[in-house]
Amino acid sequence: MSYRTLTAPLFDLRVVDDPSTAQHAVAEEIARLLEREAGREEGLVLGLATGSTMVGVYDELARRHAAGGATFGRARAVLLDEYRGLPADHPQRFANWIRGALLDRVDLPAEQLEVPPADAPGAELEAACSAFDRRLRALGGVDLQLLGLGRNGHVAFNEPGSPLDSTTRLVRLAESSREANSAAFGSLDATPTSAVTQGLATIRAARRVRLLAFGASKRDALARLLELHRFDPDRPASALGGHQDLEVWVDEAALGGNGG
Repeated sequence: MSYRTLTAPLFDLRVVDDPSTAQHAVAEEIARLLEREAGREEGLVLGLATGSTMVGVYDELARRHAAGGATFGRARAVLLDEYRGLPADHPQRFANWIRGALLDRVDLPAEQLEVPPADAPGAELEAACSAFDRRLRALGGVDLQLLGLGRNGHVAFNEPGSPLDSTTRLVRLAESSREANSAAFGSLDATPTSAVTQGLATIRAARRVRLLAFGASKRDALARLLELHRFDPDRPASALGGHQDLEVWVDEAALGGNGG
């Protein structure tokens, strides 16, 4: 595995020429953790992200499972976020996406997937979000959390302005996020306006965090992060600075001219 390290004020970056290098490295780490924690009563708790950045990770995990090298039967999977207002069978619901991308390709039972309570009635939503966070703690916490980086600096659906102590909650999606996701829905008008997301404090509670950001579309968001010396609510990913076990994987295209 070949990468170079770039030191920034908030965190170090692992810079690769090809995203597959990072995706395979993260998948290998997950496979090792699965093997190490196989005997634990609850098994490994994996925090899963959706989107094209993660496809290579999930493809590699599925390949390893097919070859007998990764067993998920005792693991739990936890989604970062979920759109609000989509029908249960909508293909763009994140729970459906992750089943197709990973769960249906390995031996992780569907009932072992934890999803933020985006379908809870309005009067019950706040309590349901609190119950979701309690559920994560009852599982022993997330062992490894995968994260992508939004073009406006968001992680999960913690949009600019999110507080550092935020927990799982209902959020209104930024127009830039809706525009970035609108192709999957066919139009901006058809794209959801809200979601339920794990908060920044919820994400930071994970024992390990692996953030992946690839391609020129992430260049501006990454450049703004590299300028920061402390948490900035307008750049929610900056909340990861100082995390006990954080790896940030980027490619040269995302880094652009910021790599020295």
